Amino acid sequence: MPTFDIVSEIDMQEVRNAVDQANREASTRFDFKDTDALIEFSEKELTLSANTEDRVRALYDLLQEKLVKRSVSLKTLDPGKIEPASGGSGRQKVALKAGLTQELGKKINKIIKDLNLKGVSSSIQGEQVRVTGKQRDDLQGVISHFKTNEFEVPLQFNNFRD
Repeated sequence: MPTFDIVSEIDMQEVRNAVDQANREASTRFDFKDTDALIEFSEKELTLSANTEDRVRALYDLLQEKLVKRSVSLKTLDPGKIEPASGGSGRQKVALKAGLTQELGKKINKIIKDLNLKGVSSSIQGEQVRVTGKQRDDLQGVISHFKTNEFEVPLQFNNFRD
């Protein structure tokens, strides 16, 4: 029976490269001169800091530009509020969203059931949804349906097997 998995993953190496590029560009650009603009990378979140809140917003825009160039979806970013820090500087935490939550998994299951395709079923397996079907064409129809709809996280389709 043909199967595939619906997952939401982030290529952390591409995020790390985009952060490095943004830091490098911020250190050389004239509008960031003497602003101490910096993006710190950790596994689950990014921390943007600069000496004014306006420069933090500009740094966030620069980060988005670099992520788009590296084909990382902006849906993975969950920006927090810009917090004032000492000396009038600003700081912003940006969380990285990866993996399917139980609620989103249930929503995906419901959408697949509402398609009314014969022989197609789905089940939640941790942070992924496994979709099985009798015919390959039905599964490709499910994939095309999800590609046309918008979700709060980017979806990828892995392990397509006949």
